[in-house]
Amino acid sequence: MFNNKKLWLLVWAAGFLPLTLASCMESDYEDVVEVFTTTGSGLFIVNEGNFQYGNASLSYYNPDTHEVQNEVFLRANGMKLGDVAQSMTIYDNKGWIVVNNSHVIFAIDLDTFKEVGRIEDLTSPRYICFLSDEKAYVSQLWDNRIFIVNPQKYEITGYIQVPDMTMESGSTEQMVQYGKYVYCTCWSYQNRIIKIDTTTDEVVDELSVGIQPGSLVMDKYYKMWTLTDGGYEGSPYGYQAPSLYRIDAETFTVEKQFNFELGDSPREAHLNGTRDTLYWINNDIWRMDVTATHVPVRPFLEYRDTEYYGLTVNPVNSEVYVADAIDYQQQGMVYRYSPQGELVDEFYVGVIPGSFCWK
Repeated sequence: MFNNKKLWLLVWAAGFLPLTLASCMESDYEDVVEVFTTTGSGLFIVNEGNFQYGNASLSYYNPDTHEVQNEVFLRANGMKLGDVAQSMTIYDNKGWIVVNNSHVIFAIDLDTFKEVGRIEDLTSPRYICFLSDEKAYVSQLWDNRIFIVNPQKYEITGYIQVPDMTMESGSTEQMVQYGKYVYCTCWSYQNRIIKIDTTTDEVVDELSVGIQPGSLVMDKYYKMWTLTDGGYEGSPYGYQAPSLYRIDAETFTVEKQFNFELGDSPREAHLNGTRDTLYWINNDIWRMDVTATHVPVRPFLEYRDTEYYGLTVNPVNSEVYVADAIDYQQQGMVYRYSPQGELVDEFYVGVIPGSFCWK
């Protein structure tokens, strides 16, 4: 089956897609606004939608009742979410939805899904990392800066210049914090993780890894894990076998490198709630103990001849949720598995479900 995700990523990496689309946030649906009161825990599914189609959406799933609500942002606010919803993070009892090609981050009420604020005029935001009530970092695609924002005022307050990165090939991705430092992967045409001093908002160190590191998570032992995709055949930056790295946060050194085969596409590193088990996608769904000395021989969930695109683990009971983009045109599917790998539920969401956020 043709790997549409790899093609989509390659197009982004090659820089063929202009950032010219308007935000697609006009309020065309005000007469159909609904009132939601979704108290309790649940799961948000961020559906990217197609680039330049403005069909990103937000879904909400109740694991207890198995009920899914699609297009909740549109239904609650009377306007579309925008173009390419990238990620979502919960902070200060708000859900922060990063919409990449609409250059905006929405803050919503977690129970009503109503917008309570927005941060605009971002270049191409990817992820947001909160440092305090008044300060957060926002990584960017096609920008050699990380934006500093004030979440209370919904304003951009400054920038962190990333050394040796151009606007054309610049890309900062996922971030984790350890003490006063934030670590961030540099993805497009990059091979490093940068270390930012949050007291000065400056890059103070960097660590070279494989080509194009994306995911970044930190386990219970304060070891960071990142997956490199290895680039693509014909890339001017190079093409190599991808790897999984374990990095000590205190010393900022590589402790272990697990190598994959050339042509593999490992991505979406995630941890369980106790942060002692690592999960990722590489056609199949894989998992291993963070103290393991080698990657497992057999996958946790076998490939289903479809397009696994997103992944999350319930922090309470370690159930695994897998997003299936199917053909990148129709509604995607989410599969819910028990910790033993048994299918518990499956449900349709929006177009290209890419990321999750637990409430």
